[in-house]
Amino acid sequence: MAEKMDYYEILGVSRNATQEEIKKAYRRLARKYHPDLNPNNKEAEEKFKQISEAYQVLSDPEKRKLYDQFGHAAFTGAGAGTGRESGFEGFGGFGMNIDDILEDLFNFSDFFGGGRRRTYQEKKRTYRSERGEDIYQTVTISLEDAYKGTTLTIEVPRYVICEKCAGTGQKPGSQPTVCPECGGTGQITYSSGFMHISQTCPRCKGTGYIQEPCDQCNGRGLVMKTETVKVRIPAGVDNGTKLRVPGKGHSGRFGGPPGDLWIIVNVQPHWLYERKGDNLYVKVNINVAEAITGTEIEIPTIDGKTEKVKIPEGTQGGQQIRIHGKGMPRLKSSGYGDLVVVVNVVIPSKKELSKKAKKLVEELSKELPKPTTRFEKP
Repeated sequence: MAEKMDYYEILGVSRNATQEEIKKAYRRLARKYHPDLNPNNKEAEEKFKQISEAYQVLSDPEKRKLYDQFGHAAFTGAGAGTGRESGFEGFGGFGMNIDDILEDLFNFSDFFGGGRRRTYQEKKRTYRSERGEDIYQTVTISLEDAYKGTTLTIEVPRYVICEKCAGTGQKPGSQPTVCPECGGTGQITYSSGFMHISQTCPRCKGTGYIQEPCDQCNGRGLVMKTETVKVRIPAGVDNGTKLRVPGKGHSGRFGGPPGDLWIIVNVQPHWLYERKGDNLYVKVNINVAEAITGTEIEIPTIDGKTEKVKIPEGTQGGQQIRIHGKGMPRLKSSGYGDLVVVVNVVIPSKKELSKKAKKLVEELSKELPKPTTRFEKP
């Protein structure tokens, strides 16, 4: 049987190396020789087993102390060959399985001494399964369409999975290599005094790999395509209403779900009605005589019909008459708002009055009661 290599030599550290130096050496070598990054490479697999075994001993103060005193003999004896007395179970009989090793490799804080620690599994989900971005698009409709609801057919430019590379971003037939910038972690760490700050590797975009890009999508894994989407606009929408169309945003990467399409509604101003919430306001002009004696007028409603409204005797300018249930439908509940008629008393100019009318007004003025006060508080 070949003699085992010295654990310190395997990790490339001195015998008085600190735990931090041992850990850094292990991480560097694990990134280089990990089987996932070296498929079908028996030499790399064997090397990975060796560095895993060495790290498991030297990272444990008690095991390291025994190893420094007795060498490899410290972990052999009456059950030698099973691998159990030395604690090496799992990956090829050498202890930690692949996810355990990568968990240790990637389980560190983005900020030294603070922040939540991101595990390998979380990082793997981060760059191997990305949800697509949402798309926001504005549509403009009339007040009548907002009242009754409508269906629009719109053109939506969105990123979809590249058919040539199946969304990998990699040129078909090529093999990815470990990113030399981040060593396969997808993160670059900068140190400033006692603080360590990590950010996504700019070279590999957080994937940990460098690949020959697909010539159809330029390595993005997605291509732009314009799709026709039917959108139902419900009755009662107002300016700024947001409507969600699930799954019609940009496609996700690495098997991630697509984003959503958000429709932002813009309702055009109406020539007759002013909208305030679910109520509609309409201004109606009457003359002085109609204001004094009262009258009845027909008001057009938003549904295309008319409504007779009685103007009572003695109506003042600015007075409001409410017609219940003739406003806009309520978007988030049942029922309708109101149609509010705002009365405006029109005073004719001197030029508009005939001599007869002017004489009648002068006679009427003598008969009408004078105001009790000429001034009102502001």
